[in-house]
Amino acid sequence: MRFLLDTIGHLQRVRTTSLPPLDDAVASARATDRWTSGAVAAPSVAERARAFVHVLGAYVALTKPRIIELLLVTTIPTMILAERGFPSIGLVLATLVGGTAAAASANTLNCYLDIDIDQIMNRTKRRPLVTGEISPRAALVFGVVLGILSLVWFALVVNIASALLSAGAILMYVIGYTMILKRRTPQNIVWGGAAGCMPVLIGWSAVTGGVSWTPVLLFGVIFFWTPPHYWPLSMKFRRDYAAAGVPMLPVVAADTLVAREMIAYAVGMVGCSLLLVPVAHMTWAYALVALALGVWFVWSCIGLYRRAVDPSRGKLAAMRVFHASITYLTLLFVAVAVDVFLPF
Repeated sequence: MRFLLDTIGHLQRVRTTSLPPLDDAVASARATDRWTSGAVAAPSVAERARAFVHVLGAYVALTKPRIIELLLVTTIPTMILAERGFPSIGLVLATLVGGTAAAASANTLNCYLDIDIDQIMNRTKRRPLVTGEISPRAALVFGVVLGILSLVWFALVVNIASALLSAGAILMYVIGYTMILKRRTPQNIVWGGAAGCMPVLIGWSAVTGGVSWTPVLLFGVIFFWTPPHYWPLSMKFRRDYAAAGVPMLPVVAADTLVAREMIAYAVGMVGCSLLLVPVAHMTWAYALVALALGVWFVWSCIGLYRRAVDPSRGKLAAMRVFHASITYLTLLFVAVAVDVFLPF
């Protein structure tokens, strides 16, 4: 409802500030008539469409769709592994719809709670709540409604286990990370990032109705992956985080310490990926791919450390490690899915 009201409000602003393209004489006469009688010109169909698309785009931006894409990349391969084949299209779509709504809810509520720091940080100052395109109350309603709908959807269309895990993911991100950890501890993303690991548990439970050691190891892969994924981004925007009073580890610690911890977490990540071989009965082909990807990403973190120790080696290039982390996770989960269909 609030979404519709915002759309209508935007249309009203268009209505009171726009005139259709007429010649000067007619435009002048119409402007005079509007001034004397209070009448306004109705917006054209194109104007209404542009206004609707603008508001819709602002609501989509609130949900942080690029983050959702990365989360869902891990869901489908997990479901394939759980099924030991391709699950039904209906179940996959239902899980993706519910997962998207749950993640969108958590991200929207994160924007609502972080509006004060988003106003300070250059990276986030164009978000819809900061620019005023969407009101805080509308964002709160939107986020809560999305969360409720996602849980109802999972409970009715998928299963109760997936609904409960989705509720846990939303609470972990909104309360655990955003409200409690983010502004209080440099380890915020380590523990708060656990919410981003939940899609593998949700995807597995959607197929099997529960969890087992295999999805727990997949959870571990993403858990250990999160710090070396996010800390390079924090290095790039450390001034923003410092100005906003958010104690990300790269803000309060030396680059050498951050890089060492990234290496340690990356090693743990590789360990979990290789433990999948005996636990989930993966093939040697997956083992080779997981090992090669792991060595490559750990070496990327080592390169960051070497540059932090000795700046003469070149620019820190933290964003190179950030992009490498995305490539690593995507290819690893592709390997998980493909391995199921190998004939050996």
